[in-house]
Amino acid sequence: MVQKKIKRTYRLTKYIIYKETLIDYKEKFWSFIGAFIGIGIIAFIQSLSFTKVENIFLIGSFGASSVLIYGAIQSPYSQPRNLIGGHLLSAFVGISVLKICPDIIWISAPLAVSASIILMQYTKTLHPPGGATALIPIIGTEKITSLGYFYMLSPVLSGVLILLITALIFSNMTKNRSYPTNKMSTRIFKTKKRLAKILPKFGESKLK
Repeated sequence: MVQKKIKRTYRLTKYIIYKETLIDYKEKFWSFIGAFIGIGIIAFIQSLSFTKVENIFLIGSFGASSVLIYGAIQSPYSQPRNLIGGHLLSAFVGISVLKICPDIIWISAPLAVSASIILMQYTKTLHPPGGATALIPIIGTEKITSLGYFYMLSPVLSGVLILLITALIFSNMTKNRSYPTNKMSTRIFKTKKRLAKILPKFGESKLK
């Protein structure tokens, strides 16, 4: 019995490692394109709005989110609920902690990160980059800290929505890529895409 379990675990582990290390160039291509365009749009808006020194629109945690929503789209931490909820709740925690104890960084920094983790766990919106989003107001420049709760709307919410919309497009480009993993949401999204392609052709055939 124990031997069977060990063999089964070994086979399962071998299969998972094989799948994880399998190079599907098409999948990697769309991961690259999605991340490039998502971050590119945010960076472009940043370049139009602010100088390089005043980098408040392109925050570091978006890079970590990109790894998840373009490169690990099946992960529960990559789903829209986690992406949006995790960042927004963490941003709220970070700003709140900053207002409570702005000058004691050895308390405010760990408190912001740990409190954001607990809040994400309770709300089932755990998104690892959220920890960085909570930390940014504590360690950020005066430009960031002066935003107050507006930080939640921009750069956080605005940037997250750009990343999400890009992910919905580029993480559904092949039959093997389905984002989000919620089958109903993916089916609705893919059906709309198909209809957008079919309807113009249908209209043309009617005119003929």
